[in-house]
Amino acid sequence: GKDQFSGYNTQRTGALISRSATCRSLATNDLILAAAHKYLSPFTRKILLHLTQAIKINPGGEEQVLHRDRLAWGSYLPSSIEPQFNTIWAITDFSKENGATRCVPGSHKWNSDQRATEKQVAYAEMPAGSVFIYNGSVLHGGSANHSSESRIGVNLTYCLGWLRQEENQYLSCPPDIAKDFDNTLQDLLGYTQGEYALGYYSDPYSKDGGRIRKPEKALIL
Repeated sequence: GKDQFSGYNTQRTGALISRSATCRSLATNDLILAAAHKYLSPFTRKILLHLTQAIKINPGGEEQVLHRDRLAWGSYLPSSIEPQFNTIWAITDFSKENGATRCVPGSHKWNSDQRATEKQVAYAEMPAGSVFIYNGSVLHGGSANHSSESRIGVNLTYCLGWLRQEENQYLSCPPDIAKDFDNTLQDLLGYTQGEYALGYYSDPYSKDGGRIRKPEKALIL
């Protein structure tokens, strides 16, 4: 990473939908998607993939500051709206010693200036193949890695369909790649209209006078 927040001894890899068939399968896991849709349904009709990132905390990696992922949109969203449904998949075992994600249960109900004590912090210790689920308002962060092995996890997060994604999926997974995916994954990336007048485009190279098109049309190459 380039700073303390990203982790000087932490490696991060994005664009996982383009890079990995396994991550495409995880992102469209039936149980996870059903839960994400249900959880975010009070605020949206559709959901989007917000971030795809593999995170490798190497031995000696330092503790990350506790934070809320919803701050990707600054402080503009009212606290009554929950914008995210997040997952971290354990590729290796997660332990307190090797940098397991730590979180503060119940902190999604706190005021923004409330700070956590060490007694309030829990650790997402879990075997490889497990998944940790949390929302965008809960305080969390990576732990220091005091072990001799790297801790690897895959962070796949979902957001409301009318918000801008943290990771620009249209550049990370452009039409020439996304065209080969199934409709569920294409929709999650954003190749669909979020609402009646949200997300359409006009082809700048077309001679039809800039006719409005659904984003799915961009996948027909």
